[in-house]
Parts: sequence; structure tokens; C-alpha cells
Amino acid sequence: MHYSKYHALGNDYLVLDPKDCPELPSENDIRTICHRNFGLGSDGILYGPIETDNADFGLRILNPDGSEAEKSGNGLRIFARYLRDTGRVTTASFTVETLGGIVSCEVNKDASSITVEMGKVSFEAAVIPVNEIEGEVVDKEIELEGTTYRMYAATIGNPHCVLPMEEISSKTAHTLGPIIENHPLFPNRTNVQFLKIIDDHTIQIEIWERGAGYTLASGSSSSAAGAVARRMGCVGPDITVNMPGGQIQLHIDDDFSVRMTGPATRVGSFELDMEALG
Repeated sequence: MHYSKYHALGNDYLVLDPKDCPELPSENDIRTICHRNFGLGSDGILYGPIETDNADFGLRILNPDGSEAEKSGNGLRIFARYLRDTGRVTTASFTVETLGGIVSCEVNKDASSITVEMGKVSFEAAVIPVNEIEGEVVDKEIELEGTTYRMYAATIGNPHCVLPMEEISSKTAHTLGPIIENHPLFPNRTNVQFLKIIDDHTIQIEIWERGAGYTLASGSSSSAAGAVARRMGCVGPDITVNMPGGQIQLHIDDDFSVRMTGPATRVGSFELDMEALG
């Protein structure tokens, strides 16, 4: 099987084109393909473009544990770059349908930057979804390992739990991330962000991704955390998000619609020998 590999600020994906593989790999094969030692290694697989009646292109996003993600901001930027590299799009705006909704993408002239209209963030428990809470999940308590934290939950087509903190670290993400991801409050599991406010236009986050674990960068996580920072009244509409892998720029309207801009970098092309899946 032929794969094209890209990364978005260190968050790497393999693009699997249906013309090279008409059927999705099995969950077991996905886990092997994404494994850093036994496969090609990645934070997930982008399967597309697939046909859809609702947008210019369709995309399925597969997590390294074999599950499927509704949306990925970094994945969408990578997929947009792949479409540009393969001559399917130019600099004009185009639409992509994911399980988490339809987004609009645009690749700049030299393909160094991609802008994605991510959609509107909702804090409603019934939409995210979140158990045991009615209305908006804003500044609620969550107890973890005997300590009570304040949390916000949100969705931008996929679920997120954001914990604002004075100080954040990769250690915190590794320790609390998997607990929150699988917390009974979240019936579909959740992505997790640990948020530090730097100033009125800058935030910093550490990320634990559902189905992938600790991640250097994430577009949907940036969008959710930025929306929470805006809801808290700590930042304005234009936000720089600092992550271990680099920066993403956000514009968040008053209705919490998010426009995300950042890079996607081509790594190379790979042929996976079927022996690896034996």
C-alpha cells in the first residue's frame, strides 16, 4: 500500500488514497500501520478523497488505536496540502466533508499555509455530549485523583475537555489526560487540553488526544481551547496558540465560529510491505 506522510507542527498523518486502497484497513491493521516500531508510524490515517454529494471532497480520519475521529484541524490542513500536491485543487477555496461536519479550506500560493473554517464551537452538554450535566459545560467541577479542577467542555464537531491552569506541562497531560479521556462524563471519550493564558491574544496548551495520546499539536484542540479562553473573557478574537510543536493562528468570532491558519509539511512517500501486516 502506498502512503503519503505529512506533519502539521509535529502531528503526523499518513494519507491513504482510495485509488491505492479501495477498502479501509481493518482496526488491527490501522494499529500496526500507525505503530512507531512495527509500522510506518503516525498519529493517524487520512483516508480520502472519497466521493460525497455534500462537498467537493470527503474524508475519513482514523486514529492510531483503530477508532474513527469526527474531525481534525491538523488532519484537514494536511489533507488540503495533499489535494494541492496531487493537483486536485489550486488556491481557490474548496469544501471537505468529515463526520464532524463540512469545512472550507484554502491553501496559499506557495502551500506554506492553509486556512480552515473549522465551524462553530458549542458548549452545550447535549451536543458534545457530556453526561450528568444540563445546559452549557462552562466552569464546572471535575474531581481527578482526589483533586478538584475547573473544566470547560466543548465541541467543534468532536468532543473536548479544557482545564484552565496557572501552569501546564507534558507531565500533567500524560498523568491526567488518559483519566479525562475515559471519564464517565464523556460517553464518546474526549480530547483533552490543559490551557494557560499568556496574555490577551496568546494562549499555551498541552494536548492529550482521544485515541492517539500525547500530541505535539492539534488544530481542533487549539480551536476548542481558544474558544474557552474567549468565553472566559481572557482573549480577543485573534489568538496565537503555542503548542510543543509550534504555533497556530485563530480568529474566533463573537458566535464562536473559528478560522484556523497554520502549516502542513510533506515528509515523503512510503510503500508498506504487506509482510508488516502478517
